[in-house]
Amino acid sequence: MISRLNLYQRYLIRETFASVFLVLAAFLALFAFFNFIDELRTVGKAGYSVVHAALFVALSMPGLVYELIPIATLIGTLYALSTLARHSEITVLRASGLATSDLLMTLFRAALLLALLTFVIGEAVVPFSERLGKEIRAKALSTVIAQSVFDSGLWVKDVLRFINIRKAAPDEPLEGVRIYHFSQQNLLESVTDAQAADFEDPDLWRLRGVVRTVLEGDTSRVESTQTGEWRSTVTPTLLAALMVSPERMSLFGLLNYTKHLTENKQKTERYEIALWKKVVYPLAALVMVALALPFGYSHNRVGGVSLKIFAGVMLGILFYALNGLSSNLGAINSWSPIISATAPSGLFLLVATGMLWWVERR
Repeated sequence: MISRLNLYQRYLIRETFASVFLVLAAFLALFAFFNFIDELRTVGKAGYSVVHAALFVALSMPGLVYELIPIATLIGTLYALSTLARHSEITVLRASGLATSDLLMTLFRAALLLALLTFVIGEAVVPFSERLGKEIRAKALSTVIAQSVFDSGLWVKDVLRFINIRKAAPDEPLEGVRIYHFSQQNLLESVTDAQAADFEDPDLWRLRGVVRTVLEGDTSRVESTQTGEWRSTVTPTLLAALMVSPERMSLFGLLNYTKHLTENKQKTERYEIALWKKVVYPLAALVMVALALPFGYSHNRVGGVSLKIFAGVMLGILFYALNGLSSNLGAINSWSPIISATAPSGLFLLVATGMLWWVERR
C-alpha cells in the first residue's frame, strides 16, 4: 500500500510511525520498570524468585502494548505534526494545495495499520501471554487459579449446581471440590465433597475421595466412595479463562464465557462490554490521529512542541481514564454494552470533529 503513495504521504506516514513507536517504547520502558519494582515485593514468597518476576513482567508487555497503542498514536502523531509545523512543512503542503481532508486521509492510512496491529496483538498474543504469565506466577506462589473475594475459594455456577473449589492450580487436579445440587424448585438435594478431581473427556471430571450427603425431606443419608463422576460444562479452559481479565481475553474466549454465564442466568454485562471493546478499541487509533491533526496547523516556534506534547499526554490520560470509567459504570448500572464500550471513542471523535471544523473556518 505504501509503495503506491505520493512522496509527501510516504514521508508523513514514516514520520508518524517513527514518533508513535518512539513514544510507545518510552511508555513500555516506564511501565515495565514500575511493574518490576512492584513484583519485587512478592519475591521470596514460596518459590517466587527474581527470574519469575522478570518473566511475569515480560509476559505482561503485550497487554501494555495493546492498551497503549491508541495513546501512543495520539502523542506520537501530535509530536510528528508539531515538528513538521515548526519547520513550516505543513504550511508548505497547505500552500501547495493540500486539503485538510487529504492530510487526514494520509494519517488514516497510518492509523489503520496501527489499528490492525492493535487487533492482532489483542487477539493472537495478549490472551496467551497473560495466561502464561499468570500460570507461572500462580505455580511459583502455589496459589489458586483465580483469586476470589471469598476465603472459601473459587465459586462457579453450573445450571442447577454451585461448585466451590478450594484450590485450582494450572495443569493440576482440582482440590477440595464441593458441589451443591439444587432441584428445579431451588431446593437443596445433595452436597458432594471430593478431595480431588481430574478432568477427562470432554465434560467429565473423575472425583476421588467422595462423600455425598443426600437430603430427602426431613432426613439425610451419607454415602462414601473412593471415586465418582461429575459431568459439567465447567472445563479447565473455562477455569483458566478466569485467570485473565475480560479486557485481555480473546473474542472467542469472551463469546464462550458469555454464553456460559447466559446459560446459567448470571450477569454478563462486564464481559459483553469487554466484547464490544475488543471490536471498537483498535479503531481508537483513527480517532487519535484526527484529534492530533488540528495541533499540526499551529506553528508556534517557542515552546510550541513541548506544550502540545503536554496536551497530548493529558488527553491520553483522560482517554485511558474515561475508557476504564465507562466500562465500570456500564457494568455497575447495566448500561448498554455497545454504548459503554464506544462512549470514550465517540466523545473524542466529536471533539476531534469540532476542532477540525474550527481549523477549517480559520
